Amino acid sequence: MPSEDFSSVPILDYSLVESEKAQFLEQLRHALINVGFLYLSNHPVSQANIDTLISYIPKLFALPQEAKDKIKMANSEHFLGYSRFGAELTKGAVDQREQFDFATKHECRWKEGDPEHYRLWGPCQWPDEKLIPGFRETLEGYLEQVESLSLKFSSLIAEAFGLGPDGLSQFYDTPELMQHRAKIVKYPVVQGSSDQGVGPHYDAGFLTFLLQASEHRGLQVQNLSGEWIDAPPVPGTFVVNLGKALEFVTGGLARATSHRVLSPKGASPRYSVPFFQNIGLDVRLAEHVLKFPPEILALRDARGNVAATDSVNFTEFDREPSGKVNLIGRVKSHPDVAERHYPELFKQIFPQGFTGLSSAY
Repeated sequence: MPSEDFSSVPILDYSLVESEKAQFLEQLRHALINVGFLYLSNHPVSQANIDTLISYIPKLFALPQEAKDKIKMANSEHFLGYSRFGAELTKGAVDQREQFDFATKHECRWKEGDPEHYRLWGPCQWPDEKLIPGFRETLEGYLEQVESLSLKFSSLIAEAFGLGPDGLSQFYDTPELMQHRAKIVKYPVVQGSSDQGVGPHYDAGFLTFLLQASEHRGLQVQNLSGEWIDAPPVPGTFVVNLGKALEFVTGGLARATSHRVLSPKGASPRYSVPFFQNIGLDVRLAEHVLKFPPEILALRDARGNVAATDSVNFTEFDREPSGKVNLIGRVKSHPDVAERHYPELFKQIFPQGFTGLSSAY
């Protein structure tokens, strides 16, 4: 049993970075080591932009099915676009959600002879502007603001761990070579025995910034003892969580936390917008060894051993570049896209063809 466990997710006030930075870093350090999740309030992302984006989400899912299918993910070698309800799996079970995958602006860098994972990043597919005018501009503006916040937050994590503000900069490429991803997700009310909106999993990268875009509960995180803890929507906040890549490079100092989403109860769907901050495609995490002050390592040791969780690790970070790890995850969770655009990798992962029982996690 860990010496200290959590029964709720802490709320950190971002405005303290300007007024009481040492206090903020202390609270951040605790959340990073002992929880792996936090709410971030008073952040700099425009609330007006957030409100406008939220107003678009029901309209996005209400588009005619034909319009959504025109931008289906199978069209995109970048795994960007629309996925019908039940098209993705976690731990072999259907995730009961409908979603659109988008990303920050990026021109694909891949050319003949380059590593295949360079193809993973590229332009989005967008719904017809005439059907949902202003949506693209709103989402692009939102993603730019969250990207900026995520990079500032990464610098604060480095400071909290005694590495200095540039302590994690080695994991990011130049801005024109970077892309960060996002989803807009609808969890409908479902009937039946399964309440899996999305099953227990870890995120792959460094940081996730989640906008809970409706009032529904459903997000749960697994504490150090393996118990499921609710993380209900808190107005004006992002939920921030750590991915497996950050846990790996910190030797387990930063904690990636298993989490899931339960399907909503009641009459209306749950909406959310996760933003996934990436690291450079070519970064091999095993080649970057971070060294921490003894007093920081002592905080990790005081945490105790983490109980077994319901999630499965990403297992390739010790030997593959980050982009390849993410590509493997995409292939496993979207085999139809992979079979069309990455046939050789598809055959490696599914030598008998896709059986319907695979998942990314």
